[in-house]
This record gives sequence, C-alpha cells and structure tokens, in this order.
Amino acid sequence: MTDPAAPQAPATGPALADIVRATIADVLGTTPDDISDSTDLEADHGVDSLELMAIGAQLERALGVQISPEDLMRAENVGHAIALLTERKATR
Repeated sequence: MTDPAAPQAPATGPALADIVRATIADVLGTTPDDISDSTDLEADHGVDSLELMAIGAQLERALGVQISPEDLMRAENVGHAIALLTERKATR
C-alpha cells in the first residue's frame, strides 16, 4: 500500500514544464501564463538569489530531484532550466 501523503514523481516533458512554470509563478506571485521557455527570470522579473533559492527548494520537493542554486543561476532562461531538470529526472 502506498502512502497518499508521499510525493508522487511527475512525468517528464509537458507535465514537468507545467510544474516548473507553476512553481516559478507561485514564488513570483504571478500566473504560469506569464512564464514561457524564453523567460529570463533575472531580466524579465528581477529575480534575486533568495527568490531563486525558494524556487529551487519548491522544485526539489515537487520533482524529487536535487537542484543546486548554482545550476538554476546558470540557466539562461526557463526553457534551459526545464531541460536541466528533465535531464536530472532521467538520470535519477
């Protein structure tokens, strides 16, 4: 019997991208529709290192993968971050 409170591993691809966009939007106080693959969080939304750490922590919990703040800072845009997370999920 599985624990219903245990985090479920989401699918990769579109489901993962939706989770990433929703998580970023939640931290930034906006809607997922405002977050696209080409969104540069620093340039477009003024995201600072604390917000980036909050995004990373929420994504770690939601996706069940370890993400360093440095990895997220190196991501050029949201699409690049989604590709990084997809790769992490695949190698887990």
